[in-house]
Amino acid sequence: MSSASENQQKQPCRDQDLVTRALEDRHAFAAIVLRYEAPLMRYVSRLGCRNTASAQDLLQEIFIKTYLHLNDYDHSFPFSSWIYRIAHNEIISFFRKEKIRPSVLDREADLYLLENLVSDLGVNDSENHLHSPREIQAVVEALEPKYQDVIVLKFFEEKSYEEISDILQIPEGTVATLINRAKKKMKSILEKR
Repeated sequence: MSSASENQQKQPCRDQDLVTRALEDRHAFAAIVLRYEAPLMRYVSRLGCRNTASAQDLLQEIFIKTYLHLNDYDHSFPFSSWIYRIAHNEIISFFRKEKIRPSVLDREADLYLLENLVSDLGVNDSENHLHSPREIQAVVEALEPKYQDVIVLKFFEEKSYEEISDILQIPEGTVATLINRAKKKMKSILEKR
């Protein structure tokens, strides 16, 4: 076997290739589900859906919408941004129907990510200790939803400004503005405590 074909086998399949295969054979959609099931479930949870059954239902709706609109996907954009946009819209619709916007970032696994946000804010308390992840979590939850959304996407989903722009369907400049305003609001709240 040649080294070129060995390299081809070792490299993971690109998202665009998975989409092309799924459009040709509906059974190939399972590879998309397999790739995105865990990250999208984390995203659903991070935006506040704590009920496991509701989160599973939401995830199923996300994949159904993705499958139904797969022909609409524009290959010139990252597929991950496109599917996250579908997920975001489904989650927001769910919250509207339920008339709730639950607390975000309640999972223990997210606590280490809060530390990244704490260090980015550069906020120390009067005794020169960093604020606890729980304090930061409370501050994130106190933000308006538009600020929560960009903070979760930037610091917890680790998306770039361009990806956040694609997901939320807002200009990159607006993303930067929202992130900066959210950080200022968070810093202000923390300094008052």
